[in-house]
Amino acid sequence: MVAPRIGKHGALVHVGVYANHVSTIAISGASGFIGSALSDFLRARGDRVRPLVRPGQRVSDGIHWDPAGGTIDQRALEAVDAVVHLAGESVAEGRWSAEKKQRIRDSRVRGTTLVAGALAGLRHKPRVFLSGSAVGYYGDCGEREIDESDPPGSDFLSEVSVAWEAAARPAVDADVRVAHPRIGLVLAPHGGALAKMLLPFKLGLGGTLGEGRQWMSWIAIVDAVRALVHALDVESVRGPFNVTAPTPVTNAEFTRALGRALRRPTLFALPKFAARAAFGEMADVALLSGVRALPTRLLASGFRFEQPELERFLSQALG
Repeated sequence: MVAPRIGKHGALVHVGVYANHVSTIAISGASGFIGSALSDFLRARGDRVRPLVRPGQRVSDGIHWDPAGGTIDQRALEAVDAVVHLAGESVAEGRWSAEKKQRIRDSRVRGTTLVAGALAGLRHKPRVFLSGSAVGYYGDCGEREIDESDPPGSDFLSEVSVAWEAAARPAVDADVRVAHPRIGLVLAPHGGALAKMLLPFKLGLGGTLGEGRQWMSWIAIVDAVRALVHALDVESVRGPFNVTAPTPVTNAEFTRALGRALRRPTLFALPKFAARAAFGEMADVALLSGVRALPTRLLASGFRFEQPELERFLSQALG
């Protein structure tokens, strides 16, 4: 087995073969930031990827589904070996109005309910169902280190994550191996949150959010994808597992590390009141609160990180 590497621009580059078998894998959210990197990796190692596509989309080898209408092509699912469910309304795009919050919740819960119910009704069930989740499950944990044994928080994202994971229950009851990757802040210079940070930091306008004490459970895209592939391949990975680096950092530490990688000052700070004025509820739940999550179950299952240290990852990806 040979692991992937970080390429010239921080993109995922596959080298060699990671597994000794070929599978057919259905993926929802296959065109998204994480889903596209995962799809590329799986195809590179020889697997067949079948994206779940919505009405009106024409994608080669796609499996049609309509979460809003409650329909999915069960016949096509009979032929897949594994399902990875990553689709969901973006949490970071746009202010959290009541309608936005409903879309965030419904896109996760309804979609998962549809896929899990369909899998439970198959005669030939897949060997594994990876049903996405997030470290937002834990809520604001302050300074405390947490792992998968910790209870959920009580804010909006916590409530969504609890319902999101519960929606996969029909597949569990049908004896499908179900695992919930609780994904942290995935970093890559070509997409996601880091790509949006680069311009202000390059202009010397980067800084902390609030006091910068909140913890950030980050992970490099290369390790996020490898963790998902690991969960597909390793039978012992069941239930929730944190997809985060073993070295979470505070927002202040992250800010300094990114400034050093870009050789730019980080003198500015976005005060709490300004963050709340700009982002509303999302500021308190997603920006000013923190999770110090450890990948306990991932490490216990034999996973090893390619990029466990933030400073090294940023210097390599951005240098």
